[in-house]
Amino acid sequence: MGELVQQASQQLTELVRGELRLAQAEMQEKGRRYGKSGGLFGGAGVVGFLTLEALVVTAIAALAVPLPVWAAALIVTAVLGVVATVLALNGRKQIHRAAPPKPEQAIENVKADVAEIKRSAHR
Repeated sequence: MGELVQQASQQLTELVRGELRLAQAEMQEKGRRYGKSGGLFGGAGVVGFLTLEALVVTAIAALAVPLPVWAAALIVTAVLGVVATVLALNGRKQIHRAAPPKPEQAIENVKADVAEIKRSAHR
């Protein structure tokens, strides 16, 4: 009987360690995704700032020079705006892929393990 208890204790310890390793790996992956989305949002901010600068240049050019110059500046502004939008949408997608910031798979595995242990204990 003592040997069975020792064996069960050892198996339970190995199981918990395995679940902790899984939780750590899952959190590292989520951290990488949050880091990537932060970089994309940072890029969107820079490009958005450039968009505002280009819009100011567009307004100045529109007031100072005939149509061809401000039309060209307006085209540049539109292109930068599209780039900022694409970066922001990609950043948003990365956040949705990483959320919520908890080791979901490890939690589910632990719940299943606890349920199995309870079932085994009642036999």
